[in-house]
Amino acid sequence: MVDVNGRWALVTGAARGIGRLAALFLAKRGCNIIAQSRDNKHTDALVKELGELGVKSIQVQCELSDPDSVKAMLKAIDDIGVRVDIVLNNAGMQIAYRTDYMATPVEDYTVSFMINTVSPMLICYHFLPKMIENGFGRIVNTTSGIALEPEQAGYSASKAALNKVTIDIGSKLRDTDVLINLCDPGWCRTDLGGPNAPNAPESAIPGVIVGAFVDDKKSGRIFSAGQFYDMTLEEAVKAAEGMDSPY
Repeated sequence: MVDVNGRWALVTGAARGIGRLAALFLAKRGCNIIAQSRDNKHTDALVKELGELGVKSIQVQCELSDPDSVKAMLKAIDDIGVRVDIVLNNAGMQIAYRTDYMATPVEDYTVSFMINTVSPMLICYHFLPKMIENGFGRIVNTTSGIALEPEQAGYSASKAALNKVTIDIGSKLRDTDVLINLCDPGWCRTDLGGPNAPNAPESAIPGVIVGAFVDDKKSGRIFSAGQFYDMTLEEAVKAAEGMDSPY
């Protein structure tokens, strides 16, 4: 299992929900955190908690619907000069639920793809070459198990696209210590999932972060949080490492 103590992790959507929980989970194991949100004031409370845990943290603000904002964030991280070993592309957006799905507007697709596919991949493309050069890296892209719901076509299509490109890139990283995998938190009571979701956000841990700890040189897997309910991290890593890659 990977020791994250002293490493740096970028967590997008870190201000609340599963992103916040994931950042705190990593920090409790000594990992330093770069916390992304739309506005730094949204992560002020998190940064205070991280400090109390004895780790370093950096706040970065970025509007993930704007590629120029994403590029500016990445430059700001580079300018700080820390080595990013772990990326949790947690942030996402479910733009709308269209009961009249035959009238789904174009922007459901364009906005969803920018936030849920393009921006995470811009982040991956930025850090992957550095990880390959360093000989170590872990990227976990957040997907969704949503299916058979044309009412959420933009969201589901953007997540399917993220799955595809993540798995395809993973095929180029086989047998290296740079891993890129996917996680599916399940339907949780977050701002995205809504108050009627069956699962508490805490149920997504350790499933959403197990990809940061696996140490088996396998990429392209989808780790569904439900597979790891009530497991310790050590148990979850062992179960995850027993899963085959798609190649």
